[in-house]
Amino acid sequence: MDDIVITGYGIKAPGVYDKNSFLNVLDKGICTQSILKNENQPNTTIVAGLIEENFLEINGENYKRYPRFVRMAIAAALDASKMSNLEYFKPHRIAVIIGTSAGAILEIEQNSAASFDLKSFPIHGVSIVDTHTLSGSVAEALGTRGPTFTLTTGCTASIDAVLMGKLLLENGTVDACIVGGTDAPLGQWTINGFKKIRSLSTETSIDQAGVPFSTKHRGFVLAEGAGVIVLERRQSAQAREQRIYGKIERVISRNEGQKLLSFDKTGRHMLEVFQEAVGNTTPSYVNSQALGIESNDKIERFILMETFGSDVPITSIKGMIGHTFGAMGAMQIISSLLSMEYGFIPPTIKTSGNGFEDVPIVYETRHQAVESVCITTHGSSGNNACLLLTHA
Repeated sequence: MDDIVITGYGIKAPGVYDKNSFLNVLDKGICTQSILKNENQPNTTIVAGLIEENFLEINGENYKRYPRFVRMAIAAALDASKMSNLEYFKPHRIAVIIGTSAGAILEIEQNSAASFDLKSFPIHGVSIVDTHTLSGSVAEALGTRGPTFTLTTGCTASIDAVLMGKLLLENGTVDACIVGGTDAPLGQWTINGFKKIRSLSTETSIDQAGVPFSTKHRGFVLAEGAGVIVLERRQSAQAREQRIYGKIERVISRNEGQKLLSFDKTGRHMLEVFQEAVGNTTPSYVNSQALGIESNDKIERFILMETFGSDVPITSIKGMIGHTFGAMGAMQIISSLLSMEYGFIPPTIKTSGNGFEDVPIVYETRHQAVESVCITTHGSSGNNACLLLTHA
């Protein structure tokens, strides 16, 4: 069976608009988070990962009626397409599979007051609540005509998209896949929801919010962003002399079948997924899901120490950009591609590892050859997905 490889990618994240800006953030360990204020609700200030660009116009096209999470995905997908020279393939042989968690929650909030008033209700209202507007719009922007799917599997969505794309390529259904994730969840519904279950950081100091691997801090930093990658078979990439950035070695995704808002706190389910993903490979490091929620971060410690002990270093990029829900897995993939290309392990910033002293956390940028990376993601109600990425 031919290898499934990555030939292009695009990213839009807090303080990140392209490959070079993301490389700078990762290599220097820069925190790009900022303060999000709600003028209508005093005392609700939080630390968040915001993108300044509105993406209302992309490549001269007007996208003002499209939800923000869709606009970000289109912008990232166009970058990925250009990088991979996607026009080489016939449009009907290209699949689009994009994942999300919060969908168009911002636009739903903004238009909720008009929902019972036909006169003021927006003409594109149906598209706002139809989550498949996401992948359908990306396909339209790229001019593709192949299978198009939108996944709503929460925080594992973009890893799940990679898994589905890999399967379509392996069985010959398509010749290229645009896969990834996007989320723009910085609305009051999402903020209040995660405050209610005490998962969101309520710190108002940027360096104290969303601290991975620390029992002295609680809660994650909410962020928006999009990450998109192009998958194809190695044979086609070589035939057209297209640069290969990495290989999808294995992707494993499973659901624990838990009740609403529950997950296996023992980490046993995640351990099985992690160990099946790495197989017999000892990765150069683990690009971790750790985001500042103690129970999740303890699972990350458990699966690493049970599998490799202190022999494999671990890091998390969420102290830099925050947690972007369904887009995060794709962003972790792109950060790992940069890590392999430029030879470094990005640092886990903000933390000193309180309560995680036994874990081989990378606190400062470590310059070394990187041959493989295991990427971990968790989702609500027991979704677990891991991906092993290897050097091209």
